[in-house]
Amino acid sequence: MKLILAKIGKQQTVTFAFDELKKYLKKMDPELFLDCRRYDRLDPALSGVIWVGLDGSVERSDRDRVVLKVKDGAGIITGSGERAVLLAVYRFLTELGCRFLHPGAEGEVIPSKDLEKEDLNVELDETASYRHRSVCIEGAVGHEHVYNMIDWLPKVGMNGYFVQFHTPSEFFHRFYSKNTNPNFHFDPISSEDVAHIWNELEEEIIKRGLDYHATGHGWTCEPFGIRGGGWTKTEESAPEEVQPYLAEIGGVRNFWKGVALNTNLCYSRRDVRDKMNNAIVEYCKSHPAVNFLHFWLADGTNNHCECEECAKMRPSDYYVQILNELDEKLTAAGLDTKIVCLIYVDLLWEPEKNKIQNPDRFVLMFAPITRTYSRSFTDFDDAAVESLALPPYVRNHLTMPRSVEENVARLKRWKKDQLSGDSFDFDYHLMWDHFNDPGYYECARILHKDMAGLEKIGLDGMVSCQIQRCSFPTGLPIYSMAKALWNKNSRFEDVCKEYFTAAFGEDAEAVENYLATLSQLFDPVYMRGDREKNHPAQIEKCREAKKVIEAFREAYILKKADSSTPWKHLKYHATLCLAFADAYVVYLETEDEDTRNAARDKAMEVAYEIEPHVHSVFDAQIFKRVFPRSLKKL
Repeated sequence: MKLILAKIGKQQTVTFAFDELKKYLKKMDPELFLDCRRYDRLDPALSGVIWVGLDGSVERSDRDRVVLKVKDGAGIITGSGERAVLLAVYRFLTELGCRFLHPGAEGEVIPSKDLEKEDLNVELDETASYRHRSVCIEGAVGHEHVYNMIDWLPKVGMNGYFVQFHTPSEFFHRFYSKNTNPNFHFDPISSEDVAHIWNELEEEIIKRGLDYHATGHGWTCEPFGIRGGGWTKTEESAPEEVQPYLAEIGGVRNFWKGVALNTNLCYSRRDVRDKMNNAIVEYCKSHPAVNFLHFWLADGTNNHCECEECAKMRPSDYYVQILNELDEKLTAAGLDTKIVCLIYVDLLWEPEKNKIQNPDRFVLMFAPITRTYSRSFTDFDDAAVESLALPPYVRNHLTMPRSVEENVARLKRWKKDQLSGDSFDFDYHLMWDHFNDPGYYECARILHKDMAGLEKIGLDGMVSCQIQRCSFPTGLPIYSMAKALWNKNSRFEDVCKEYFTAAFGEDAEAVENYLATLSQLFDPVYMRGDREKNHPAQIEKCREAKKVIEAFREAYILKKADSSTPWKHLKYHATLCLAFADAYVVYLETEDEDTRNAARDKAMEVAYEIEPHVHSVFDAQIFKRVFPRSLKKL
């Protein structure tokens, strides 16, 4: 069949979208003949053409809208902007049967068919439910892992990427330079190497027209000549010339517990505020591609300055003061960069004295890092939240909220008194907690429900702070997240059916039941300590989980492991889960540390053994950090 494709204009992202359409259509039907053309504008006199680009029929907006009007191989693929055209192309391909189950080529399911014009009939007009649909870099990563994530995002309707720090050395060093897996052998890389890697990846963000979020941590360090690219602990004191700027805690001004990044400053000092804000202005000038600049205070908790001046206001009051002064400087410099301000740990306690003067400059980011994932953010009663007696602010003696109700109550106070407009969730479902759920089914359900219900708590989307390699045994959690962010009315059951059918065909139901059963038996709620302890009952669940794994491996995995990537992942996953169950039982049965450590180390040895085979979807470095901590909670 001959198909005429015509690109409108020559914008970079539209050109990329056009090329992607050609590429995947040829993957579907290698015999397809494509006649590709470019025009400055749509020509209604031309018939039998699929136009790709902006034709003026859709109002420009950063709230992504995709419009597909294709009948019998002719029509238009367009949207509310260049990025939306790219999303529309991927949506068109999805309607033709393509699926992008997780980052990387291995996550693609591209149907092979002889395309005919009558197959090319798609008509839809949709706008994303939420404005913000992004992923933040975390974990241990190589170049390909981050590239895979950036490449995958628009394929499932996501629209942004966030790189932390001025240069994200921390995450690349974890994989290349500090990798403790004996089965990997890399030459250590330098910060200059990371900068080169990131320059290439930044081009991929720009090419796709994604929202570019940047920095966050580091503004309490870098302007003062201190590297703030990670959480490295030092035994050395802060440089003498820097100490006066640091927070005074217990009468001492020094790095908080030896970590520069966790060290707040003496924010009552105007020169401290100016140093930070001047550095931010210069960064915005030199990084015009960054449209969301994150300005955060130090990481950590209960680490704010106790000096006489700083004690006069809450940290959040000083934060708002700094933000107002920053807005003045950005306005004077003629910069319209959006500043993302963070309510997180100590800053959850809202300001009492200061107020944001120019709300249009700022986007509110809610980061409930201490919340439980045993319940969704939608599972609360409005009246209960409104009547909740919140703990008072006591400098450096705060207990961070774990419950849904207290976290939501804190958010509501900020939104009521400070920033009622643009805001999003910055959450950690796939940073650590998913390792409590080896089946990945329950965590996917909670994640989908949270995203679908963001509107209920007044938030307009999500930036997911997560490891990049989080699709083991399946990509169901991130796939569900993307689906709910695009369409808040999507049903988790429908997403599961779509996902498992694409990945496992006629065995979809069996695989879904298997993984759902593992989630039930390993019981992530119990692992988190959110369920009353009953070790004998949990031991029986773990032993039952082993039986389920062995039975499924015999009935399915051993017969199909070499047939496709999804089955290969299940093969290695079963091996890890058996070791996981053994360690779990040992920790529940005995308090002997040597016995416990042997079981823990055996599970880690298995994780390291399988990682080279599944490194695109499994991050053993972060698993190593999380798994022992989870066991100790039992």
